[in-house]
Amino acid sequence: MQKMKYEELIQQFSPSMIEDQFCGSLETGLNVCTEICDRFADTDKVALRYERIDGTRGEMTFKELQTRSAQFANYLTSLGIGKGDRVACLLPRTPELMITVLGTLRAGAVYQPLFTAFGSGAIEYRLGQAGTKLIVTNPEQWPKLADVKGLPNTLLVAEAIDPLAGEADALFSAAQDAQSDVFEPVLLTKEEPFLQMFTSGTTGKSKGVAVPVKALISFWNYMTYAIEVRPEDHYWNVADPGWAYGLYYAVVGPLLLGCTTHFNEHGFTADNTLEFLQNYKITNLAAAPTAYRLLMANTELCGKYDINLRAASSAGEPLNPEVVTWMDKVFNCPVKDQYGQTETGMTAANFHALDHEERVACMGYPLPGYRLVALDAELNEVGPGETGELAVDVEQSPQFFFQGYTWDEKDPFKGKYYLTGDIVISNGDGSHSYTGRDDDIIASAGYRIGPADVESTLLEHPAVIESAVVGKPDEKRGSIVKAYVVTASDIEGDDALTEELQQFVRKRLSTHSFPREIEYVEELPKTPSGKLQRFLLRQKAQEELLDSL
Repeated sequence: MQKMKYEELIQQFSPSMIEDQFCGSLETGLNVCTEICDRFADTDKVALRYERIDGTRGEMTFKELQTRSAQFANYLTSLGIGKGDRVACLLPRTPELMITVLGTLRAGAVYQPLFTAFGSGAIEYRLGQAGTKLIVTNPEQWPKLADVKGLPNTLLVAEAIDPLAGEADALFSAAQDAQSDVFEPVLLTKEEPFLQMFTSGTTGKSKGVAVPVKALISFWNYMTYAIEVRPEDHYWNVADPGWAYGLYYAVVGPLLLGCTTHFNEHGFTADNTLEFLQNYKITNLAAAPTAYRLLMANTELCGKYDINLRAASSAGEPLNPEVVTWMDKVFNCPVKDQYGQTETGMTAANFHALDHEERVACMGYPLPGYRLVALDAELNEVGPGETGELAVDVEQSPQFFFQGYTWDEKDPFKGKYYLTGDIVISNGDGSHSYTGRDDDIIASAGYRIGPADVESTLLEHPAVIESAVVGKPDEKRGSIVKAYVVTASDIEGDDALTEELQQFVRKRLSTHSFPREIEYVEELPKTPSGKLQRFLLRQKAQEELLDSL
């Protein structure tokens, strides 16, 4: 099948090409649940195939999800929850999560994801900041809520016989079963939010990102042209819906195209992933480079499975050229590097559906409706081969949907540009190649970790006087979190304290953010004005790595 040229699509693209397919209008109002579920509910098409942690499998059609989302929306209404209210979900990749998303959106409320690796402190901050009205969770996650102050209404995914059943305000299935399966979807206009995200920062707590309805056009673009989901595809995005890439492109994106998506509740291992690819006949895969690197490290297992991938996509951190070669050799499948942020969604890609020049270690070309540039320190656009900070030219990017951080935590705009914080090389043809961050964000195993979050959590421990956190290069994870810690004068920094601090961060913050290495120091490097110089510690961590080789 001959592909359309990238330049042709850019020239002829218009948002109306996509919006004309919607039931509603961005200007006069639409309902996101209607667009990603109800539009396909008059068929028997499967929306979700899933496998639970105990190995049981199941599927739900768009019609079934329409019914269940209506019951969930009616339950929300019974609590007085409606348009603009935040509804949080702390669940693994299960059908209950999907029902919560769709029911929240049907009611015109705003869905708020919570990653299941979050600790009580991270949960408390996000619920309090957003003024969340309801949290949906399960018995495994429930103990974390005991330490959360100002807990909103709780909905527990459990049966009445569960020991925790009496502690929650209501039980998931029972609460819905009592509701009507008819609910008139609440309409939103293009600037009104339907998702409430949080993204890591280098200073202070995580920042809020409210995603408006007009982002649907951008999601459709990415799924259609970059990932190239076809009607016959079996599509699996490995990313957790507790994060932007998983929520945007494992839930909203595929359903917007009427595509079947897959949930695997199991943790990521080579064996389980290969088995899932085989059992569900996955043809189109999306994952972080860490996932592909793990498979590559277990090449000997791949020949034991019948895998028939047609297309693979990678996001979250730069894709190693070695992985591209390996995927082609082992699976005869192209894997494309793509780029985006929580704030913007995906904005650049190497496209499966389009014909364009392929560059090694390139993050790709702008999606339709975006103009990306690299800027020097004076905000001048740099020339071919020059390095600068990647930015979105907002005035010439009609699909750009980021409205600024929800509670004005930071201003990332300079004139007509949105600054991403990522440093790139301009290739002179609209594409860019990633070189690094201009701040201290740590990219580890596909997660973006803000050092300030880890540092502030460490400081809550009575043994810690000061802390500084940086990313240390790591072959498997890209980077690991390393902490430099100054202890109280009467405390000795030893292996026992290291273990205690690591578990403390796991419990309070999250299991993916804890420092895998802790080094005890007498003082931290600072400027004369007292500002922490993390860049010196980053250099130190890199030198440690080189010394160990």
